[in-house]
Amino acid sequence: MPTVIHQTNGESHAHPKSTVIDKLIKPSTLSEDSITSFTTRPLPNPPFDATGIDTAHLTDLLSLITSAVGTVISEYNAIGHRVPALSSTLPGPFDTPDQASPTFTKAIQVIEGACAQLCATVAGPGHTMINYEESACLQIVTSAKISDYLLDKPDGLHVSDLSLLSGLEADKLSRVLRRLATVHCYCEVKPNVFANNRLSMKLLSSDPVGSYVGHVTDECMKAGTYLADTLQDLEVGHSQSPDKAAFPRVLGCGVFDYYTKHKEHGDRFNKAMVGWGRVTGKTALVKAYPWSELPKDTLICDVGGGNGHRTLELVKASPQLMVVVQDLEATLWTKEYPEVVKEDRVAFVPLDFFNGVPVKDCDIYYLSHVLHDWPDAECIKILCNIRKAMKATSRILVHDYVLQHAVRTDMPGNQELAPEPLLPNYGAGKVRGYNLDLNMMAAFNGKERTLDDFINLGNRADLRFVRMCESGETGLVEFCLP
Repeated sequence: MPTVIHQTNGESHAHPKSTVIDKLIKPSTLSEDSITSFTTRPLPNPPFDATGIDTAHLTDLLSLITSAVGTVISEYNAIGHRVPALSSTLPGPFDTPDQASPTFTKAIQVIEGACAQLCATVAGPGHTMINYEESACLQIVTSAKISDYLLDKPDGLHVSDLSLLSGLEADKLSRVLRRLATVHCYCEVKPNVFANNRLSMKLLSSDPVGSYVGHVTDECMKAGTYLADTLQDLEVGHSQSPDKAAFPRVLGCGVFDYYTKHKEHGDRFNKAMVGWGRVTGKTALVKAYPWSELPKDTLICDVGGGNGHRTLELVKASPQLMVVVQDLEATLWTKEYPEVVKEDRVAFVPLDFFNGVPVKDCDIYYLSHVLHDWPDAECIKILCNIRKAMKATSRILVHDYVLQHAVRTDMPGNQELAPEPLLPNYGAGKVRGYNLDLNMMAAFNGKERTLDDFINLGNRADLRFVRMCESGETGLVEFCLP
């Protein structure tokens, strides 16, 4: 018979295996009264707050949702349009922030924030804690151009046909599409037959928003997977240097060097920035600042303006303005607004904003999503170089996300707090800025900033804070010379 060896006081003892098992399964010698006493004994206090929250929290959230949905319906009724169905492939009248009124935009933020907070309150944590697969699926369908193959196919295509077109294995593709259809991106119209809908149409290769999705689910997501390793690395985890970020750790070089070496990704990035402008409101800048009050021939320097897509919209709306874009070549302007180039209302001047001074004596120096690429020390260098070019009446406009804390506190400037019981920053209603903050950390050791952060940067660059203007999802932070 097999034996079991155990050791006591340094001595080994062998027992037949059956003896040990017999002891383990020996019937209990407890009396019936003892068992009854044990089973009726009060349970210890649970390891959580058994009192929970007042149900008024839930009903208040429900009231916010009901009121905001009423606002959305009223906005559609005002233009004689029905709320678009998810299954529709046609663009809706309010699909971008540019098309929506501030009232509509605020209602959507309330709905997103309140619905997410309600779900987080009453549902288990699993559905929010485990969600990386969605990004992986978006990368698959974007790189395989699934939405392109489904274009003008209202009845959809079977996965076997999509497999032949895309080269992806049919069963695996069906599972990817079903995961996305479960969160309303694509429709499964019949078993294993999928069609485009409002959301999946944004993944077309011709849509700059699709390029942005490809950008963030490819190189950005790769950098994100190494963010934890980078932060926990004793040598680089506390560094603020762009060279010590997660992106170069996983991809072998910095972001801009990477796009120089991988032209197809660089081209996608440039197109993605146009898509990002559409998502966040490319013409919000036009409404955010009193441009029409500025005199004729007001000169704006678009510092680090890339292809100048932001100031392109501005000059279209305010013909008295002139622009100098200090970054890349004029390809976008030549294609979309050639008369401005012919009239010499726009010029392109190369600039290394760390080592060079921008064009002197401009009226406004505009930085759109530039400072968020860089840690504080580099931002101060950029601002100090701009200060050297400023005349007494010049202004700096920093166009970036202006984040808020997730707890109610005194806020500088005129930042609005969400209605209670929402988080003061609208929670999920404004989550994109916080997502981008982590993206900047992984890519550059950069960051999105609070208004206090911006004011501190200005002080360190010997600039005076003037005001902040809301610009869609983002903000315009204005500085002048002291």
